[in-house]
Amino acid sequence: MTDFSVARDAMVESQIRTSDVTDLGLLAAFRTTPREIFVPTARKALSYSDRHIETDEARTMLAPRDLAKMIQAADVKTSDVVLDIGCGRGYSTAILAQLAETVVGLEISERAVALATELLVDADVSNAAVVQGDLKSGAAEHGPFNVIFVGAAVSAAHKQWFSQMANGGRLVCITQNGPMGRVSVFTKSGDTIGERVVFDASAPYLPGFEPKAEFVF
Repeated sequence: MTDFSVARDAMVESQIRTSDVTDLGLLAAFRTTPREIFVPTARKALSYSDRHIETDEARTMLAPRDLAKMIQAADVKTSDVVLDIGCGRGYSTAILAQLAETVVGLEISERAVALATELLVDADVSNAAVVQGDLKSGAAEHGPFNVIFVGAAVSAAHKQWFSQMANGGRLVCITQNGPMGRVSVFTKSGDTIGERVVFDASAPYLPGFEPKAEFVF
């Protein structure tokens, strides 16, 4: 039987800390959040592997290294309100909730919302809620957001997301239009959006956010 607590510590030491993740609060969040709770039963043995894990809801749990580096780049503060777009089963939401004041997870179906809500309760997360809505539209009624997090690849960040960012807010996502993408932090200052590329990464696309097919004549 796998000792998940030992595996969790090994994940932090060998995958996350060695990838220049130095934020102590973030490292503590990964040490104390039981990733295995959020992994489908058939894939539990992969819970702490250095790989993306696809779930049964057409979502992806990012590899711990990539997830940690993305969240560190978001520079989440204890007073922040965070939107987690396409949160899946809620693992990223649970990590973000240890850093922020409030986290809103966004999913498209009632079933996904119910499952993520149940798993967050199991993980003893009390400052996060999962709501139902269109992922491209965001969740304006719960904003503005200091941080918007997208834990999957998208062909481009959507304008609706930018409009829901607070002044000084950050949007972190993997922008990808081929086999390799890049993690960018978009920052809002007044009416201006700036972009900073943090590192190269690749991940499965969030369904509905794939690049449009181009026809060649």
